Amino acid sequence: MRHHGLCFIFMFFMTLVFSYSMVAQSWDFIKEKNGIKIYTRKEAGKSLKSYKGVTDINSPAEKVFALIEDVNNTDWWDKNFTQIKVLLYEKYKRAQYYLVYDLPWPVTDRDLCVDVKVTTDQLTGAGRITATPLPGVIPEHQDMVRIKEYRQTWTVEPLGKNMAHVVLEGYIDPSGNIPDWLSNMLIVDSPIKVISGIKQRLDRKH
Repeated sequence: MRHHGLCFIFMFFMTLVFSYSMVAQSWDFIKEKNGIKIYTRKEAGKSLKSYKGVTDINSPAEKVFALIEDVNNTDWWDKNFTQIKVLLYEKYKRAQYYLVYDLPWPVTDRDLCVDVKVTTDQLTGAGRITATPLPGVIPEHQDMVRIKEYRQTWTVEPLGKNMAHVVLEGYIDPSGNIPDWLSNMLIVDSPIKVISGIKQRLDRKH
């Protein structure tokens, strides 16, 4: 009898955990701009939200993927990056780089070391670029706040010969004295700026 009771409690607990996980993983549609749909969701156990930008780009998937993957070609990146230093680059395999993000006074500038893994699906032609923090490579500066909680994933899938489906998903904790409500507000516009930069860059090449 006691055994059955423990089993019931365990199953009940696992149901609650699974239900919470399903809720935490649901995306909320926020807005659409320039053909880019923006979603956010609450990170489990955190007050900050993750973001997702989804769009279709009128360009071959391999061209879109090549642009995003090339860390030596960053003129479409956020203009607030005052320093971009490539530490390692193996084309279509991996990359490492260091960023300094300029923020308006009185907010302290942020910096970040990034480790990138690149994978491609030979059957579907889909490509994925996953970025996570890279600790212990660049010493922390006293006049900047080091971002230590970060992830970002690009997924590029072909839709025919001349169309690509692009998804940008990520999470970032800016640390320091930036209020969570402000961070959650700013992440809505961040993927729009980045994806729009890709579209503008590819439009110039047509």
